[in-house]
Amino acid sequence: MSRLGLVSEDSQRVAEAIAAAIGVEVEVIDTDLVRIAGTGKVRNDVGSRLLRGFVNKHVLAHKEPIFISEAGYHKICLSCPLTGACFYKASIVYPIITNDEVIGNISLIAFSDDQKATLCTRAGSFIEFIGRMADLIGAKVLEKEAMTEKIIMANQLNAVMNSVDESVIAVNSEGVVTHFNLSAERMFNLSRDEIINRRLEEYITGLPLMELVSKEGGFTLREFFIGVRGKRLHLLVTARPIIDSQGRQAGIVASARDFKETQKLAYEIMSAQKVITLDEIIGESPAIKELKVRAAKIAGSNSTVLILGESGTGKEIFARAIHSASPRHARPFVAINCGAIPESLLESELFGYEEGAFTGARKGGKPGKFELASQGTVFLDEIGNMSLYLQAKLLRVLQERQIERVGGNRVIPVDIRIIAATNNNLEEAIASGRFREDLYYRLSVIPLVIPPLRERPEDIILLLDHYRRHYNHLLGKNIKGYHKQAQECCLSYAWPGNVRELINAVEYAMNIEEGDLISLTSLPPHIRGGRPKTAGLAYAPGHWQTLEQMEKEAIAAALDQFGWTEEGKLLAARMLGISRATIYRKIARYRLSPRSKKRAEGGVN
Repeated sequence: MSRLGLVSEDSQRVAEAIAAAIGVEVEVIDTDLVRIAGTGKVRNDVGSRLLRGFVNKHVLAHKEPIFISEAGYHKICLSCPLTGACFYKASIVYPIITNDEVIGNISLIAFSDDQKATLCTRAGSFIEFIGRMADLIGAKVLEKEAMTEKIIMANQLNAVMNSVDESVIAVNSEGVVTHFNLSAERMFNLSRDEIINRRLEEYITGLPLMELVSKEGGFTLREFFIGVRGKRLHLLVTARPIIDSQGRQAGIVASARDFKETQKLAYEIMSAQKVITLDEIIGESPAIKELKVRAAKIAGSNSTVLILGESGTGKEIFARAIHSASPRHARPFVAINCGAIPESLLESELFGYEEGAFTGARKGGKPGKFELASQGTVFLDEIGNMSLYLQAKLLRVLQERQIERVGGNRVIPVDIRIIAATNNNLEEAIASGRFREDLYYRLSVIPLVIPPLRERPEDIILLLDHYRRHYNHLLGKNIKGYHKQAQECCLSYAWPGNVRELINAVEYAMNIEEGDLISLTSLPPHIRGGRPKTAGLAYAPGHWQTLEQMEKEAIAAALDQFGWTEEGKLLAARMLGISRATIYRKIARYRLSPRSKKRAEGGVN
């Protein structure tokens, strides 16, 4: 469509008004000689192209108006086949110019002798008049183009706002909602139709945008607990003022994110980008030194590694260090806890899914961890808790390096190295039918056994000192070391939760201690209680029963100390360095209860 075509209706109204006022016909054409508007004999030809148009071409080319008093006899008409026989009697043709560009012509036309007489008698005033009408039409074109551009920009803005995951809300200076994107609809469970042009505070409480932005000039990622239809949402909000052309605040635009989702995303990003080298693993004991040497030797291989060790010994840290020392170090390291995710979700997390695979499946499907870790490393923690169904699928991945998404039938090749880890006795699980023997041999191509902390006392002092410095920096303190009694207590403690428990204990003490040295009284109560260090128990093949017995005793003792309530279980899990899900699973596995403490000392159920 030509530029004049944008205002064809306006042009037609102008033409008809002129024709009615001065008694001659009017015609408007664009640069392609297409009639945009017309009256009288040319009214029915609107939309068609002029067959010859010599005069119109001349005006378009020279940007100057022209008056033809004798149509068909003017010098411009000499090359026209209708010379001397033109059906026009007379005409005034005036260019329509915008920003020094000709976009068409407007013409006054005489088809009868009376119209010719009118046109010729008042040619001077008509030329001035038609020039103003040309300016009017040109201004309408610019206005229409500006409006069209604004609509396009508004549509683009809406498309951008609706494509972002963050909720975006805009209000005017009165607090009335002017914009509410699709993510906001989902987050607040409100439709745009019901909230647009209504005051924000009528629907969303606890978000004082007008007050805060006016006072502070905007803010970034501030926490708010807001109320929406009886529900309480925990959000991170960023807000900025909208300033008009006079520099006044005309409104506010705010974006909101779910606090928990933001925390989860930040953790995933930090976890995915965390780089740990073998040299950074703390430990000078012969067992750890030997383990680091062995890990360095196998790092360059693509063979599967099975890391064995009690909970909290640092199995994932070793997995990350092996990945960092491998040729795959520049590719993703993707960790997933097989014991913390339900089987139905774990399958889609690992293998991904196709569109429509199940209710709620994302449109277009979703790649799984095996695909996302392309040319990298997948760390499968707590592999002993994987179901037999998923064990069979994992076996195929190890054998064929291929996967199929949930709900799909397309075979997808994967180039990954798998490092698995467990604190369970897989040999016992095989005997009881809970773990596939063929998968065990596929996983344990290269086994690594991490000794528990109680077997490497040389490392306890190193770890205590390292995490003291770490929490000094984190908490803004300057604690210089440990009192002798506190150090001896830590050396005599059995550390059933291993390094993870030690880290928690140091953090606890650093928060409690007010002096220059960590004292005995600043240590967690259960460590001060002095459960004696168990001697003669080695973590090696053939000693699984002993380790399970120790685990059962540690959990039972922690629960007896902190209580069997939900709060007590959470505190016990924290002190043992295990998750809430793990302690509940262990309680069920060992059939622990407040009356089972003595039974725990007699053997594993």
